[in-house]
Amino acid sequence: MALDAVASWPVTTAAAALVGPHGILETAGPIDHPFYLASVTKPLTSLAVLVAVEEEAVSLDDPAEPDLLPGATLRHLLSHASGMAPERQLRSFAPAERRVYSNVGIERAASLVEAGTGIAFPSYLHEALVKPLGLTATTLDGSAARDGHSTVADVARVVQELLNPTGLLSPQTLADLRTVQYPGLRGVLPGFGPQNPNDWGLGFEIRSNKSPHWTGSLNSPATYGHFGQSGTFLWIDPEQNLGLVALTDRDFGPWAAELWPVLSDGVLASY
Repeated sequence: MALDAVASWPVTTAAAALVGPHGILETAGPIDHPFYLASVTKPLTSLAVLVAVEEEAVSLDDPAEPDLLPGATLRHLLSHASGMAPERQLRSFAPAERRVYSNVGIERAASLVEAGTGIAFPSYLHEALVKPLGLTATTLDGSAARDGHSTVADVARVVQELLNPTGLLSPQTLADLRTVQYPGLRGVLPGFGPQNPNDWGLGFEIRSNKSPHWTGSLNSPATYGHFGQSGTFLWIDPEQNLGLVALTDRDFGPWAAELWPVLSDGVLASY
């Protein structure tokens, strides 16, 4: 089986699922075990933000933070192009000048949704994403950028929705989230160094031709997804019509940078 290699990873607990348009194709490990998502929280947060956009509670053109980031919008925040510093409420660049991976930028996006809806963002994420997709173990307990918890089974359901939409988001919004926003921006991909360009969609990283990278050499440039420092990742390859989720309880490090691309290539070679 394509996921057999997960059992040999140097972690205490790991689970994975290969996902197709009609659901899970193959699993490894305890897919109902809860894991800390770290930055895999970001794509879930972004999907909830995009639901709020479609509900017209907020707009992608809404100012991000006029006093701190003049000219930056919610779209800039979701695509890490606002100029917000990574971990502090500071302006590091003008909007759309550099791709700066920013936790506080995603947190600011969630705050805009809170202001627009009058609902605390963890509750909004539950109503906008968890309930419609029938997720059973996904929670947000803190930062909208990194404090999510979930299971492989739940994240696989999210991946299936992106492969075979049932109406969570419109086709135009789904196309937008996996399209490069502000093309040509260079920046640093955490864990993998400078990338030029460092392409990003709306809350999802886009593989393009980045090297080195955490996906496999067989992943198409259109692959989009996210990984987390807690040893977690998801990707969707629209050209292969496949998605892969892997969650672990060991922090990202050289072990992951070596083994994740091998698993991805093994999956794509098998299917």
